Amino acid sequence: MRLRNIKGADEAIENSEYCIKNPESLKGNWQSVFPSSQPLHIEVGMGKGRFIMDLAAANPDINYIGIERYTSVLYRAVQKMELTPLPNLRFLCIDAATLPDVFAPEEVARIYLNFSDPWPKDRHAKRRLTSREFFARYNQILAKDGRVEFKTDNQDLFTFSLEEIPEAGWNLVASTRDLHHDPVLNEGNIMTEYEEKFSSKGNPICKLIANR
Repeated sequence: MRLRNIKGADEAIENSEYCIKNPESLKGNWQSVFPSSQPLHIEVGMGKGRFIMDLAAANPDINYIGIERYTSVLYRAVQKMELTPLPNLRFLCIDAATLPDVFAPEEVARIYLNFSDPWPKDRHAKRRLTSREFFARYNQILAKDGRVEFKTDNQDLFTFSLEEIPEAGWNLVASTRDLHHDPVLNEGNIMTEYEEKFSSKGNPICKLIANR
């Protein structure tokens, strides 16, 4: 995926009070970066931050960490946070493959994956955030009663994800290929930028929930 480099993004993220630097040093002690000790939820691949910021605003009794690999994308979320600070939300600029280096076993209560890169070529399947390789990483940091929630408009990626769950040794709790017309799974749904864009074009949104 090719992204336009935004001048000043790297420096802004490095200097932002909302972006955590040296996250490995906080492994097992993430509650120390928040005003209150509360359940910790993370979004992997948060994009410009709309979803997790709306989620954090709606749930002040939960701490959130938004994770985005690309500074040019994370920069947009930082700008939003500067206008509307949220005490229960912080950002990380890291590769998702390093999650077990950053979070301790059972430190995370929930993981959100939204409109992840589909990596359509078969040889790149291991890079998909719903591959068995990534579920193995989530297994290392997720609480025993924790879960993963995934949304996408990509039908092929969703099918792949459904097939990977049992292969990874996980359980499929619920799933739908038309979220916005599912009265159960759509209750309290918070949309992402991509979700709003794709659904407005008539694309059905898929969602699944998995646990161990």
